[in-house]
Amino acid sequence: MEIARTMSNADSSMPNGASIAKDKLDTDYQSFLKLLIAQVSNQDPLEPMDSTTFVSQLAQLTQVEQSIVTNSNLESIDQRLGNVEALSDVQLIGRDVTVPTDRIELRDGTASLTYSLSGEAQNVTVTIKTIDGTVVRELTGQPGASGVPQVVTWDGRDSGGLPVPDSIFQVSVAATDTAGAPVAYQTTSTSRVEELTFREGYPLLVLRNGSEAYAGSVTAVR
Repeated sequence: MEIARTMSNADSSMPNGASIAKDKLDTDYQSFLKLLIAQVSNQDPLEPMDSTTFVSQLAQLTQVEQSIVTNSNLESIDQRLGNVEALSDVQLIGRDVTVPTDRIELRDGTASLTYSLSGEAQNVTVTIKTIDGTVVRELTGQPGASGVPQVVTWDGRDSGGLPVPDSIFQVSVAATDTAGAPVAYQTTSTSRVEELTFREGYPLLVLRNGSEAYAGSVTAVR
């Protein structure tokens, strides 16, 4: 029949979404044929069954099949566009990019980060920790303006004033308003792209500071 012929010509390498729908349609189609054969075999010769219903159901299955093929083609186009985007992301390897992250690099005795608050804050403290969570330095009295990117530069010294070896550190911001309620924040920092990897089919930038980011989250490139 027409459905069987058309489905056999469909792309066997359909992406997951279209492939699952295709398998479901195949099952429904087989069930439809079994039901049709059973009803034709057991119909009353004196009162033959009305074929209108089955013709209508067959037409619906055909429409569903065409939709699945269309979705498959769209998914294929989307995948190809993603590959083109990935090729453009390769050009970021070796470049310094600014992305949302809680990690900073201390290089040549200095490091910087930028934070942005979701509301006005009365008290703001930036805490710098080692990757294992040990507090290295607390920078108190930071600006508390809402929605204004604030750049914080760390001189690479710990709380006792001693220089800290270059490494990768984690940062957090403790911000509270006049009522003592916490204020949400986001931190960004700059690091070099060392690698381009893929996760679930999407390109992902691997940064020197140990964090990962999608190219769409990059706010600056140097």
